[in-house]
Amino acid sequence: MEQLHIVDACREQHFRDMSLLHALGWRAAYRDSIPADYMAREITDERWVPVFRQNYGEGRYHGLLLYNGEQPLCCATYGPARVDQSAGDTICDFSSPDLAAWGELVSLYAHPDCWGQGYGSVVMEEVLRRLSAAGYPGCFLYVLRENDRAQRFYEKHGFTWDGHSLNVNLASDTTLTDLRYCRLF
Repeated sequence: MEQLHIVDACREQHFRDMSLLHALGWRAAYRDSIPADYMAREITDERWVPVFRQNYGEGRYHGLLLYNGEQPLCCATYGPARVDQSAGDTICDFSSPDLAAWGELVSLYAHPDCWGQGYGSVVMEEVLRRLSAAGYPGCFLYVLRENDRAQRFYEKHGFTWDGHSLNVNLASDTTLTDLRYCRLF
């Protein structure tokens, strides 16, 4: 019997669970697009823990987790638009001054063993509900062009590509493309 519940990420274990879900999602979604040596070196289980800890401490971006009992199934990070975020803890520069008043879904990852079971939709709908209630006129996100599965998921939730894209330079020989998807409330 499922015991699904959503929590706001506010404890160290939450940050670890979110980071693990991110790493597992990257490894599964991009195994054919990103070189294995980059994945092994950069996409570790703990990679995003400091970022989630900082997000919580600053109160700007919020983490959300869906659990079944104690098992993390899906997570998201959301908040105000990243208008001019230069690469630091991220893999590329984000700049969306034209959507400065919007909310942004910074990340959404489900455990690969749970893909297609509706858990991502549960978290997505909660994020959209929260952003709308906070008064944002819409939500946008970035999704890699190489991730057809995620694009279909976001389109199912009313997002469309607005024509904006940016390059993601992972290594000297690997450049991917992030597409910006938008949805009005």
